[in-house]
Amino acid sequence: MRNSILFIALLFVSQAFSQELNCSVVVNAQQTGNENVQVFKTLERQLKEFINNTQWTNKTYKGQEKIECSMNIIITDYNSDKFEATIQVQSSRPVFNSSYSTPVYNFNDKNFNFEYLEFQNLLYNANQFESNLVSVLAFHVYMILGLDADTFSPNGGDEYFQQAQTILNYSQQGNNYKGWKLEDGLQTRFTLIDNILSPTYKEFRNVMYDYHINGLDVMADNAKGGKEKIASVLNDLNTMNQRRPNSFLLRVFFDAKGDEIADIFSGGPNVNVTTVIDVLNRIAPTYASKWRNISF
Repeated sequence: MRNSILFIALLFVSQAFSQELNCSVVVNAQQTGNENVQVFKTLERQLKEFINNTQWTNKTYKGQEKIECSMNIIITDYNSDKFEATIQVQSSRPVFNSSYSTPVYNFNDKNFNFEYLEFQNLLYNANQFESNLVSVLAFHVYMILGLDADTFSPNGGDEYFQQAQTILNYSQQGNNYKGWKLEDGLQTRFTLIDNILSPTYKEFRNVMYDYHINGLDVMADNAKGGKEKIASVLNDLNTMNQRRPNSFLLRVFFDAKGDEIADIFSGGPNVNVTTVIDVLNRIAPTYASKWRNISF
């Protein structure tokens, strides 16, 4: 009996502190010409452990609830402890009553320079800058958490986006790493979180909820209704585009959803594809090659 109680207690503790992410991490150093150097393998292993073993929220995630994501780091150059790199971050979430996982976040961060000594401790501090390596990774973790939460409840990602904003604020103080400041460009971490939290782009977060909960998640039981809802929310993005044409958030959305949208409207129950294609070409003309593949 005593052993049973101890087992249950240990199980409860394990579940209570279950981490939120199931993240694959790849460090690719081919461009350096020295991809077999041990430091890259150590870095990859440490980053995977850091991201998957850190407790990022105060919520409990069961094993099947962990967010599937990936971080693909391309090292372009290094000298001693200084690394130049880019990082491609992606995440997905399951669709209700199906075996399909839908892409949610797909961001290519080209401003990822950092310092790293082999085997150094990677420590995340919610309120203080530790290193650019940790800050960039933590920022994207909270973007993953925030966008995922937005797909399940209206503005469900607020607390995670606020933490991403906090990371940005302390990371832009006293260092010269790019991607944290307004002057660093229009497709940066600064622009991303600034736009996410701005009422100017409020439709983006509304669309993230409606597209998934009232669109994809109902398609197993009502394919036509789900498709019609997705067509409707694309019009909401058109409203945002009329207010602020060619916004960065539209690119972020379609980088994740472009192929999926083309597939959704290329088969299944009939909806007004002509109107859908017209809207898509208006709000996302750079993806026109995908829209041309829509056939019904």
